[in-house]
Amino acid sequence: MSAPEIILIAGPTASGKSALAMTLAEKRGGVVINADSMQVYRDLRIITARPSLDDERRVPHRLYGHVDAAENFSVGRWCEEAAAALAVAQRTDRTAILVGGTGLYFSTLTRGLAAVPPIPAEIREQVRARLNSDGVAALHAELKWRDPAAAARLMPGDRARITRALEVVLATGRSLLDWHDDNKPPGLDAAQAAKVFLMPDRDELLRRIDARFDAMMAAGALDEVRALAARQLDPALPAMKAHGVPWLIRHLAGEITLEHAVEEAKRDTRQYTKRQATWFRNQLPEFAWAEPERALAAIEGQLHNLSS
Repeated sequence: MSAPEIILIAGPTASGKSALAMTLAEKRGGVVINADSMQVYRDLRIITARPSLDDERRVPHRLYGHVDAAENFSVGRWCEEAAAALAVAQRTDRTAILVGGTGLYFSTLTRGLAAVPPIPAEIREQVRARLNSDGVAALHAELKWRDPAAAARLMPGDRARITRALEVVLATGRSLLDWHDDNKPPGLDAAQAAKVFLMPDRDELLRRIDARFDAMMAAGALDEVRALAARQLDPALPAMKAHGVPWLIRHLAGEITLEHAVEEAKRDTRQYTKRQATWFRNQLPEFAWAEPERALAAIEGQLHNLSS
C-alpha cells in the first residue's frame, strides 16, 4: 500500500495557490495546510486573503488564523505544527497539501533548520553603511530594541557580532539566538512530494495583485486593520508588518490619504513578489515552475511518477 500523497504548492502573492489547493483537496480527498507566515494570524483574515469560511467548510484547513497578532510566531514552531498536521494526514490516509508563499517554511520543512538563511545583499549593505555612518553604539541600541536577548549577550563595542545579529533579525524577523536553538531535522523527504511553484505571466500577476487588494478593501480590510491598530501592539511584530497594514495604519492616523495608502500597499506587494520568485529560484530549485493553468497537470504528473 502506497503512502498518502504530499503536495507542496508555492508561488508569489495572488498567483492562485489557494484555488489550486482547493481543487486538489476536493479531487483527491485532501487537507490544506498553511505555509504562509502571515495567514497564521487570527487578526488578519481579510488583509492576508486567508481562505474563506466557505472554503474551510468544504475541505479541512490547518494552521490558519490560530495565532494571536501579539505573538512573534517562529519558523521553528511552524515546522513542529506542520509536521504534526502531516502526521495526522498520513494516519487518516489524506492527501496533505501544503500551500503558501513563505519560502523559509518550505525550506525548513524539507531541509531542516540548521543555519541562518542567506542575508539579502540589500540588508547587509544597509547595515554596514549605517555602521560606518552612525557607529556601533547606534546599531547596538537598535539591536536592544529589536532583539534584546541577543543584545544583552554582546559587548557594546563588538562591531562584527552586533552587525551580524542586527542583519539576522532584520532579514528574518527572528533572533540569532532562536536560529541557534531551533536546529531541527527536515519534517519530510522532499523527494517523496510533488512540488510546484506557480508563476503567472508578469503583467497578469500585477493585475491580480491590484484586483485582489481592491477586493480586500471592499470586503472590510480597513476595518480589520482599524481593530488591529486599536490594540496598540509593537509595530515590530510580524503581524503589524503584513502587506498593507503599515500603510493603512498611517491612513487611519491621518498621515496619508486612503488612495495613497492603497497604492503604496499594492506597490509593496508587487516588489515582494519579485523577491519571492528570486528566492525560490535560488534556494529551492527542485520546485517545478508552472503557469497556473498548467499547474494541476504538472502536479498530477509528478504524483503519477512518484507512485509508479
